[in-house]
Amino acid sequence: MTTLYAYIGLMRPRQWVKNGFVLVGLIFGHGLADQALLAKAGVLFAAFCLVSSAVYVMNDVLDLEADRAHPGKRDRPVARGAVPAGSALAFALALAAGGLTLAHRVSPVALVLAACYIVLNLGYSAGLKHVAILDVFLIAAGFMLRILAGTLGLGIAPSHWLLLCGLLVTVFLGLAKRRAELFALSSEEPGGRPRGTAQRRVLDDYSPKLLDQTIAISAAGAMVAYALYTVDAKTIATHGTDRLVYTVPFVLYGLFRYLYVLYRGRGGADPAAELLGDAHLLIATAGWLAVVLWLIA
Repeated sequence: MTTLYAYIGLMRPRQWVKNGFVLVGLIFGHGLADQALLAKAGVLFAAFCLVSSAVYVMNDVLDLEADRAHPGKRDRPVARGAVPAGSALAFALALAAGGLTLAHRVSPVALVLAACYIVLNLGYSAGLKHVAILDVFLIAAGFMLRILAGTLGLGIAPSHWLLLCGLLVTVFLGLAKRRAELFALSSEEPGGRPRGTAQRRVLDDYSPKLLDQTIAISAAGAMVAYALYTVDAKTIATHGTDRLVYTVPFVLYGLFRYLYVLYRGRGGADPAAELLGDAHLLIATAGWLAVVLWLIA
């Protein structure tokens, strides 16, 4: 039973909430009334849960030594020796194969996008995560592949607004993650340069000032883009309502709350943990989703 729990821990099921981006296209593409499409979306969600878990397991194997030296990550199953590295790698391959098989059942496009997700993350783990700014855009690209899988993979044409808002939000989350890691892994000198960033080398190329500015830009861009989307004439014609603008306060509150958690609570390193662990973020997200569904259903 202990071994079973260790393998479940390797999969990081809490992170599966990120795969909710697969369902965004279904909501805004008016696919909720199509039972066949709903079933395909469920299979696609499961596929990305498996391939994302495969990536987490592979990362744990590749980062074994670094994780053992990390105060928080040393308790991961591979780092603490609960699962041998070889067994973990075989498990990762099985998860990837299962995820790709499910994606293929949805559509060839979904299969290609799921495979691209794996390749992207392999490149990230192999060294691209050490390139400042590019690392954040690669994190965002992983989310964008989920959105594309949930649209193109299901035969739904993605809205340009959806892609723009998704890009800005995910870049914001990636930058917030780096800022939280600076809070956690370094103390700041009077000059603003972090020290003690050996656990993640790319942090040596970031400064708090740079991250604060880029976080502000991406958060503002995401908010403005979403607000403009809700009042766009094509949006109103597509959804048959001009009231999506009433969902803007939920998004604005969610962004501000996330910034509060980042700067006051020193969270933000794990978006899934923040969403599931902060009542304000949960209520804002649930309220936004409920109002959106009510307006466009």
